[in-house]
Amino acid sequence: MTDLKIRDIGEKGLLQRLQRYCPADIIGDDAAVMPTQPGQALVVTTDVLVDGVHFSDRTTSPQDVGWRSAAANLSDLAAMGATPLAITVGLALPSDVAVDWVEKLYQGMNQCLQQYNTAIVGGDICRSSVTSIAITAFGQVPPQRVIRRNAARVGDAIVITGVHGASRAGLELLLHPELGQNLSNSDRSYLINAHQRPQPRLDVLPLLWKIAGASPRIAGMDSSDGLADAVLQICQMSGVGAHIEQQNIPIPNSLADLSPKKALDYVLYGGEDFELVLCMQPIQAQEFVQKLGNGAAIIGNITATSSVIMSDRTNQNPDEVLNLNRGFQHF
Repeated sequence: MTDLKIRDIGEKGLLQRLQRYCPADIIGDDAAVMPTQPGQALVVTTDVLVDGVHFSDRTTSPQDVGWRSAAANLSDLAAMGATPLAITVGLALPSDVAVDWVEKLYQGMNQCLQQYNTAIVGGDICRSSVTSIAITAFGQVPPQRVIRRNAARVGDAIVITGVHGASRAGLELLLHPELGQNLSNSDRSYLINAHQRPQPRLDVLPLLWKIAGASPRIAGMDSSDGLADAVLQICQMSGVGAHIEQQNIPIPNSLADLSPKKALDYVLYGGEDFELVLCMQPIQAQEFVQKLGNGAAIIGNITATSSVIMSDRTNQNPDEVLNLNRGFQHF
């Protein structure tokens, strides 16, 4: 019954429906108990998505909202080098939200989580004037493999695990369907899918450990707030600077065809691509990029300066000092 509202079944009725998506042997108490293996550190991250800020019915189906909510948290775990264990979900909902919308939200979360054998193990629901989704994700990682933002050193190569800017371009296509008339159907679908169904890069971790060893020194974070933001935050936390080669940053043809003048801006500041930005020894970086492929690239190196400079080796554009002010700001 698609016109059923939350007010018609109440909190307990909604919880009973949502519990179908959780393991029966874990839920039911005041908290979930999840033993971890010896020699593992528990990693916990929380992300909040708000209607009108992070998603809207205009651009995102409830299943896609669920997928993106889960992917954002799994991406944070990947950025720490952690393997996901489970998530909890906090929902703030107006009483006139359709029950069907909430169930589809959970279906989308499960579709993303099932790829990584990760379960929804609990959460909370409250009444609100605005729909918001707060997810806490739990992961584990051997302490010697934790990836931190403050571990970059002068001379490190700066690596990205895939292309950037596609999510922002996909959002523009959803907001303005008249754009991109020159794009093929496959290119249009690629960009829209990049926004609606981003992939957290947990898949790169086994290769990373194989190349970097059991106790690597790797700095990194995800690029959910943009490529420039990630590089700047790593440098700020590590007390270093960086030199970025503009020509080393991959720009997909679909993005360049959609908006030649804005493509680089989307790449640097668009956000929500959920790739990883990593700093590691150059020899390791070269092997990692070569074996990973699919848009992975070395885009620059860590320097002893206090700034992040992007240069154009063709000399068509002057050096640019990257800064945090051009990226997305909540306030």
